[in-house]
Amino acid sequence: MRAAVVTGASSGIGLQIAKKLIALHFKVYGIARDFSKTSFTHEQFVRITCDITNTKQLCKTIEEIKQNNDEIYLLINNAGVGYFGPHEQLKPSQIEAMVATNLQAPLIATQLLLRNIKQSQGYIINISSITAKKSSTHGCAYAATKAGLTHFATSLFDEIRKTGAKVITIHPDMTRTPFYDHLDFREGDLPESYITAECIAEAVETILNQREGTVITEMTIRPQKHMITRKEKKKLKAHDDLLL
Repeated sequence: MRAAVVTGASSGIGLQIAKKLIALHFKVYGIARDFSKTSFTHEQFVRITCDITNTKQLCKTIEEIKQNNDEIYLLINNAGVGYFGPHEQLKPSQIEAMVATNLQAPLIATQLLLRNIKQSQGYIINISSITAKKSSTHGCAYAATKAGLTHFATSLFDEIRKTGAKVITIHPDMTRTPFYDHLDFREGDLPESYITAECIAEAVETILNQREGTVITEMTIRPQKHMITRKEKKKLKAHDDLLL
């Protein structure tokens, strides 16, 4: 059975991708820092608790996955974290967390699994962001990490394409997920103002369903309408106090 490794698999986009891959008959190794709020279970869904920003722990986790006899065909670098606002107001720890989660960990996970992916002629799919493709004055550090991930994928595809391995980047726009829980804004209320985690999972299926020899190297998914809802500061602060 082909195996897939999905980071950030406890909720949101990562969990929906895991469910889609299971429906496509993959065995999914789902990596996340905390599965305590994840009710989904399946015999082909292997939960692995790991802090991907801890390089030693990430390397150990990937090596344990590789020791199984499954054909590792797919790596989904999905885990991400974002802090937004004027750059001078960000904390150094927040910048560090974004670089470690959004850029460093995907590069390391890819390096650790690259020989397996090349051998299986499989896929590396990076979940980037629409912010990687445009100016982002409310989140320039976050956008920089996602732009780095996008550029990495573009270069890596050119490096390894002759092996039959594929590298793809998905750029989601505003998506209704827990990603925005600690931020001062969220998606709009109209269904046309956001995309869903299921939309991203379906995009993964579309990528995997291309004829052999055809690769969708980049995909941008956007809602029909552009709407952003600002949160009440009092409620946001109460939530932030729980997170920090």
